[in-house]
Amino acid sequence: MFKFHQVKHIFDILDKMRCLRKRSTVSFLGVLVIFLLFMNLYIEDSYVLEGDKQLIRETSTHQLNSERYVHTFKDLSNFSGAINVTYRYLASTPLQRKRFLTIGLSSVKRKKGNYLLETIKSIFEQSSYEELKEISVVVHLADFNSSWREVMVQDITQKFAHHIIAGRLIVIHAPEEYYPILDGLKRNYNDPEDRVRFRSKQNVDYAFLLNFCANTSDYYVMLEDDVRCSKNFLTAIKKVITSLEGTYWVTLEFSKLGYIGKLYHSHDLPRLAHFLLMFYQEMPCDWLLTHFRGLLAQKNVIRFKPSLFQHMGYYSSYKGTENKLKDDDFEEESFDIPDNPPASLYTNMNVFENYDASKAYSSVDEYFWGKPPSTGDTFVIVFENPIVIKKIKVSTGTEDRQNDILHHGALDVGENGILLKQSRQCDTYIRLGEFKNGNFEMSDVNKKIPLDIKCIRIYITKTQKEWLIIRSISIWTS
Repeated sequence: MFKFHQVKHIFDILDKMRCLRKRSTVSFLGVLVIFLLFMNLYIEDSYVLEGDKQLIRETSTHQLNSERYVHTFKDLSNFSGAINVTYRYLASTPLQRKRFLTIGLSSVKRKKGNYLLETIKSIFEQSSYEELKEISVVVHLADFNSSWREVMVQDITQKFAHHIIAGRLIVIHAPEEYYPILDGLKRNYNDPEDRVRFRSKQNVDYAFLLNFCANTSDYYVMLEDDVRCSKNFLTAIKKVITSLEGTYWVTLEFSKLGYIGKLYHSHDLPRLAHFLLMFYQEMPCDWLLTHFRGLLAQKNVIRFKPSLFQHMGYYSSYKGTENKLKDDDFEEESFDIPDNPPASLYTNMNVFENYDASKAYSSVDEYFWGKPPSTGDTFVIVFENPIVIKKIKVSTGTEDRQNDILHHGALDVGENGILLKQSRQCDTYIRLGEFKNGNFEMSDVNKKIPLDIKCIRIYITKTQKEWLIIRSISIWTS
């Protein structure tokens, strides 16, 4: 129980935080989380060890600032041990080796509809034989209704027996006895009591799933149980991961809906599991995930288009209500994601704010934006190593700024890199062609230019009065 002086001390801290917030970049969420962590010192929580509580006591007295807070959270959440849960294996064979990617699904009984079998089917059918060797699928049947679980296990084992035998499909259940209190919780956002119970339990369902999957693969992607997949989604994910080598990230998003297509490093799963448990009753899981990403210093969403996963359910798992949400960026058929090998980017154009050159080369939904370019201005890509290029595609302008295209420009390639004025260039270039309607695309480049390419240059051939957006630069290697 709280003592009066403890309550007063908490509100004194919050008052100081309000003043500090005006002078700090820490968001209100940071203040909320610090407060909740402080509250956790006094609330009995079977999931937080006494040593972790002592760490919170020590850090809660420090001055609040973004760098220290993020560092504190990393220390707090660096749990090396798993959450103490004894899982029931409902369908599985021993995992013979660690895979590249684990796909996690949590499912409960729905009042209307059941899409789990179709989701599992889509995962396997949309993967090639080689891709199947690198994935494992873990299904958490999280409903407390044992009869429903038995029926689902029977259906799963009948339809996917060969995947279970191959060790790529595991079905588990975390017993009810390991769950925290789910009744009488705080009614945040004025949600009805049954809604609060549903979303709070869902957070715990996911936490136990994440906890189980922590050591099964290098990466982990979360799906919901009513999803269909794009063909060869694993190959697309691997290309994206390779393109981000050397870049810090916590979460990569391959769908813009809910908790669908969110990718993590497996080493982050224990801390994410503990985070969901610590704040299970505060808000829905997809909101918590946004905060988790921010607390680990990934400020911006990193989302890729087209989306690899699509919501297909018509009825929600909550009360069977209608849920017609669709991801309009989803493409089900196979598509060719560019390789975009490691490179440095340079331009002598005037860059607007933080729309720098590198954003045109990223797979993320962002772009380069510069002030009106003049004749002779350049935008140069210098590859770390010479490459053989199969295809090049450059797009300028956006839907809402259709006039900010490259009106007069050409694309050149160079073979030998040299250092010019603190930026890398090539000493000679060969012209591939001109931009048309703001775009450039050429296939079979390696057949037309049979050499290893070190540089690509966008060259402005005529001054324009409009600003310039380079939306994307895509390179496919042979």
